[in-house]
Amino acid sequence: MGDISSNGKKKSYYDCVDCPAYCCSVYERVQVTPRDIRRLAKYFGVTEEVATTRYTKMYGKERVLRRKKDTMFEETCQFINTETRGCTIYHARPAVCREFPTTKRCAYYDLLSFEREQQDDPKVIPLVKITFKK
Repeated sequence: MGDISSNGKKKSYYDCVDCPAYCCSVYERVQVTPRDIRRLAKYFGVTEEVATTRYTKMYGKERVLRRKKDTMFEETCQFINTETRGCTIYHARPAVCREFPTTKRCAYYDLLSFEREQQDDPKVIPLVKITFKK
């Protein structure tokens, strides 16, 4: 029962508010569904066609969110505020973002916490790049 919070949900050992939007930056793509596009269209007050064109692109056979240049990482999700590192469409974010991470721990948050403690600096940000073998 130690891993269950007071609201009955699985307890997590990370706080995304303390993170520099690592997961939004290091992964090349955020897949969007037709429902996600409808949510974006409603949020921005545009048609689904406009939302599709303006906010998404094709990545192989997947429809994904567009990305933008980033000073901290090479690129990041177009909806990340690069100053605050927060999501500018939090309530309209895609389902994959709503579900992530699916575990009670986040490896980057563990590293972030460890380095902040080791460096005795609550604002230090270790930059890590994930490379996948093919």
